[in-house]
Amino acid sequence: MSDRHTRDTYSHGDAPGDGRRQAPTAAPGVAAATLGPRFTERLALAENIGVYEGLFILDSNRFARDHDKVSKEVEGLVEAAGGVVEVSRLWEERRLAYPINGQRKGAYWLIYFRAPTSKISELSRACEINDTILRQLFVRLPHQLVDAILAHAKGETTEEEPAEEEPVGAGA
Repeated sequence: MSDRHTRDTYSHGDAPGDGRRQAPTAAPGVAAATLGPRFTERLALAENIGVYEGLFILDSNRFARDHDKVSKEVEGLVEAAGGVVEVSRLWEERRLAYPINGQRKGAYWLIYFRAPTSKISELSRACEINDTILRQLFVRLPHQLVDAILAHAKGETTEEEPAEEEPVGAGA
């Protein structure tokens, strides 16, 4: 096959061996999850999908009246921005350091979610115009720590139980 044929077949210099990294893709009809964690990790990096920790300070009065509705509203904002919620829970309810929108108390809601990096600014804007959310913060988790952090947030243990030590002088 000649170089000319290769250049004509592939558009815009994306021919194999042109130095560009190709994004991994699953075969048609094969779910990426069935291909293993290394493949899905590479696929997520190629599509620029990150795992984020979102901390929301919510209006404690609205939260106290109907906490299910408020939590679903926050999760809905994440999902509307293209995110997939992994873990969502109340962290704590406490007095604020200073009043925000006339509120002296806030409910701190913690969400771990996966989302395209390009959608985080859209999510942040949606949170800013929401009356229930007083403040929000999004932090992208390092991919090396994602499994451990999500397991801890879900209440699962990832550490092995330490083996019992034999007393000194026992045995021989």
